[in-house]
Amino acid sequence: MMKKVLITGVTGQDGAFLAKQLVEDGVEVYGAVRRGSTPKTGRLRELNILDKVNFIGLELTEFANVLKVVADLRPDAIYNLAAQSFVADSFQHPHLTTSINYLGVLNILESVKTAGIDCNIYQASTSEMYGDVLEDPQSEKTPFNPMSPYAVAKAAAHHLVVNYRVAYGMNASNGILFNHESELRGREFVTRKISSQIAELAVGGNSAIQLGNLDSVRDWGYAPEYVAGMRLINESSVADDFVIATNQVKTVRDFLSYAAVVAGFDPIFEGQGINEKCLCRKSNRVIAEVNKRFFRPSDVAYLRGDYTKINEVLGWSPETSVEKMVEIMVNADLNRLKARSGSWDV
Repeated sequence: MMKKVLITGVTGQDGAFLAKQLVEDGVEVYGAVRRGSTPKTGRLRELNILDKVNFIGLELTEFANVLKVVADLRPDAIYNLAAQSFVADSFQHPHLTTSINYLGVLNILESVKTAGIDCNIYQASTSEMYGDVLEDPQSEKTPFNPMSPYAVAKAAAHHLVVNYRVAYGMNASNGILFNHESELRGREFVTRKISSQIAELAVGGNSAIQLGNLDSVRDWGYAPEYVAGMRLINESSVADDFVIATNQVKTVRDFLSYAAVVAGFDPIFEGQGINEKCLCRKSNRVIAEVNKRFFRPSDVAYLRGDYTKINEVLGWSPETSVEKMVEIMVNADLNRLKARSGSWDV
């Protein structure tokens, strides 16, 4: 049983759910935050574990600092969940994205090696690495074909973890997680953008949701279950790489339609391409419309993951359907609005 765990990205969706699960199992959790910054603790507060996480200053892109933190703390495990994780932003900030998403991983691996620590390492890889997919569904054996600076950096970091595992015998694993959402997802991501703004419309808002490509296809799962999969990977005695997914796909249009129904609307779609709109059949009110501003320079159109390996080796499988996940997200945002909750912007 791991007694001391360091989580980078502890204030994010996955980090918060992971911290909660570990705290409930009696693990001493250290959450890395940037030095001198005020951490965004809304998710940890919402999960009622803010006072149970030990915050520790860490600058992921500065090797000397990472080495000192790792050497002083000597954790049993590290979960590297910190990243510049918004794909669209990576086109605007490719150098920053690469520094955090690749060099940050190198700093962690090299620090553990240099300090001589027996420490399990989990790296958060991503389905975005598959990019313009070369086979369907995508498994651990599918070649990467990244289509964004974010995905390129993540693919490089993924290979780096494999390299350190083979070259130095380190217990370092990659979890290739497909899209996973929850009521704690950031509002900059399309799923939470939909759930939060559909809730605003349901309680009297009048601004139609502005969306990009409604035809984008994703394999969506529920984040707390994926975090449990992370733990299975990192707590295994044998390091390896695993896809976590559902092997089911839906379009952004499907997600929007499910959310609209939960919020009390009767959605119908009219028009095509950039002229497509979603209206409420009962009131003829415009719920959402396509806006070319939200199209990416190069887009990943289709992702579907094969979770056979993690199911057979570690016994993990998804349980929550997309429809149920959307219901959870929309209802959470409706409740936040009704309560005027301060955690609206988690």
